[in-house]
Amino acid sequence: MRQALYRKYRSSSFDEVVGQEHITDTLQRAIKSGRISHAYLFTGPRGVGKTSVARILAHAVNQFDYSGESARLDIIEIDAASNRRIDEIRDLRDKVAIAPVEGKYKVYIVDEVHMLTREAFNALLKTLEEPPAHSIFILATTEAHKLPETIISRTQRFEFKPISGPQAAKQLAAIAKSEKIDISPEALNLLAEFGGGSFRDSIGYLDQLSAGGSKISEAEVRQTLGIPSARQIKDLLQNVKAGQSDRILEGVQTLKEQGIDAAAAASALAGQLRQTLIGGQSWPAALPLLKQLIEVPAASRPYDYLEISLLEAAGPIKQPTTAKNAAAAIAPKSLTPAAAKPQTEFSLELWPQILAAAKTQAASIYSVLKLARPDLSDDKLTLLFQFPLHQKKLDQAKNKVLVADLIEELSGQKIRIDCVVDKTAFSAKKQPAPHKTEPQIKPAGSLGPISSVFGAAEVLEA
Repeated sequence: MRQALYRKYRSSSFDEVVGQEHITDTLQRAIKSGRISHAYLFTGPRGVGKTSVARILAHAVNQFDYSGESARLDIIEIDAASNRRIDEIRDLRDKVAIAPVEGKYKVYIVDEVHMLTREAFNALLKTLEEPPAHSIFILATTEAHKLPETIISRTQRFEFKPISGPQAAKQLAAIAKSEKIDISPEALNLLAEFGGGSFRDSIGYLDQLSAGGSKISEAEVRQTLGIPSARQIKDLLQNVKAGQSDRILEGVQTLKEQGIDAAAAASALAGQLRQTLIGGQSWPAALPLLKQLIEVPAASRPYDYLEISLLEAAGPIKQPTTAKNAAAAIAPKSLTPAAAKPQTEFSLELWPQILAAAKTQAASIYSVLKLARPDLSDDKLTLLFQFPLHQKKLDQAKNKVLVADLIEELSGQKIRIDCVVDKTAFSAKKQPAPHKTEPQIKPAGSLGPISSVFGAAEVLEA
C-alpha cells in the first residue's frame, strides 16, 4: 500500500520542522545546556507540527535515533480523545514511577489533552505536581483555553504558529519535485493558501490531486477542492457594496451549482473583505458581514446563512423595474393616486397605507405586521411587539426586507428596521384605538373557552 505523503514527509528532526523556528531553536538550546523541563505544553492550530515536534523532542532527550516510524518503550503516546477517563490517567500515574527501560527519560506525549474529563485532569495534576525525575510530559492541544490554569502553570508553554503561504508553497514544491508531480506554481500557491496554515492539510490536498497523474493546474485545484475564483469573490463583494441583491442571489446560486463549498466561499470572502478593511475601502456593513462570514462553517445550513448574511449587508432588496410595475398594477384600490405616489421621506402617517399594501402584496407577514407599534427615529423604524413570537417572525431577514421594500415603494426612502419586544408600549394608557380599517378580533364561538383559560390573544391570519 502506498504511504500517504503527509506521513512520508513528516519531520524527523528539528531542522526539518517548517515554520516553527522560534520553538525548535529554543528546545535545541535547552537540550544542549541540559535545562530540560518535566512538562511541556504545545498549543496551536492543527497540522502545524505539534505532535511531530513532541516526538522529535522525546527522542532527542534520550539520544535516540528517529526515523519517523520508530517505536520506543520509553516513549508513550496517549490520545486523550480516546482515553479521556480518570481510569486511564490513574493507570498512567501508577506506572510513571517505573524507571525507563532504554533511555534516561520516560516521555509521555498526551495528544488533544483538552479532551480529558475534570476528574482525569485532577489525577494528571497530582502527577505534574510531584513528577519522578525520570519522567517528562508533553501535552499537545488545539484548544488551550479548555485546560485548567493549574495544569498550564506547571508546564513550559510553546505556541505553534500557522504555516505562512510562502513557506508552505516552498515545501510543497520540494515534495512535488521529489515525487515527480507536475504542478504549476499557481496551483501550489493556491494549495498553500487553501491549507489555511495547516501544512498537513496542504500536503493532503497535493496527495489527493496527484492521483490523476496529469499536470495539476490552478483551475483543476479550484474544481477539485471547490474553491471559488478570485473574480467571483471580487464581483460578489462589489454587488454587496452596491446593494445589488438580485446579482448577489445569482452569484450565490452559481457558486452552489459549481459545487463550491459554502465554508470555502465564506473564507475567501472574509479574506478579501479583510483586505478592503486594511486598505481603507470598507463600508458600514463590512465589519458586521465579516463577523457573520466567520459563522458560516458552523451553521446548520451554511449556504442559506451565507446568502442571508450577504443580503443583509447589501441593505433593502432593490426590485427590478418590471417587478415594481407589477406591484403597482396590484396596488390596493384604497390607495389614492396622490398617496401611491412616492414621497421624498417616510413618516408614520403612511403606516395605514403600509398595512394595506402588506395585506395585498405580502399576506404572509401582514397578520404579524398589524400587531406592531411603529416608532420612527431618523432613518430607523422600530417595530414594537407585545409577544416574542410575533417579534421573532418579523425579525427574520426576508420579512424585514419585504417591509423595507414596501416603505421604499410608497415613500421613496430606504429605512432600517428593528424588531423588539416592549410590553410597556401596549399598556392600557399607551395603546391607541385600532385603525378603522383594522377591526379588533374578539374571541367568539370555540375561541371563548380558550380565551378564558389563556387570556386574550391575537389570532394570526393564514
